[in-house]
Amino acid sequence: MHFRLLHDEASGAVSYLLADLDAGEAVLIDPRGADVPVLAAMLDEQRLSLRWVARTHEHDALQPGEAEAVAALGAPIVVHHAPAGCGGVLPFGHEHLRVWATPGHTAGCLSYLWRDRLFCGGLLAVDACPWQPRPALPEALWDSVTGSVFTLPAETLLFCGHARQARAVSSVLEQRRWHPWFGGATRDTFLARVRELPPTPAVDEARTP
Repeated sequence: MHFRLLHDEASGAVSYLLADLDAGEAVLIDPRGADVPVLAAMLDEQRLSLRWVARTHEHDALQPGEAEAVAALGAPIVVHHAPAGCGGVLPFGHEHLRVWATPGHTAGCLSYLWRDRLFCGGLLAVDACPWQPRPALPEALWDSVTGSVFTLPAETLLFCGHARQARAVSSVLEQRRWHPWFGGATRDTFLARVRELPPTPAVDEARTP
């Protein structure tokens, strides 16, 4: 297996490349449009065929040209829901990703489970995403995190999509205990804190699923 992490210092965005080198197939998770030339070169260098582009969420309405740039990678794009007929599984080579519906950060957020790693995009960001500084669906976010992500084994690694002032990788155990919004909180206290976040009209008007 081949695993690479790409971090954009300016925005904090994090993308991931997973590849089965023996089979010559790869998947990209949350690739940035600006990184497409670099990503294409990485795939060519390893002689990899891109099987899927898996997006945990998107803010394309706020990033002109982003959707078109990502589409230029030429692979099926998974966003908002798993492809019909796949049973929630995205195969690549001898590996696979499991697709989890985890709405909250945006209405159509997905997370992807690979072995002992969950790629959860902006799910844990709450107020830290520059494009979505407050959750689109706070109640659903609480349920997705506490009812899905936190039920995974404690040693499961969590890979986020935003790492400007936080670590890109943590564990379920760490986040259960010390997440500033979810650790030790109740649903009511979490929702009360979200209500106190400042309004963001420009983002809300352009919000995407």
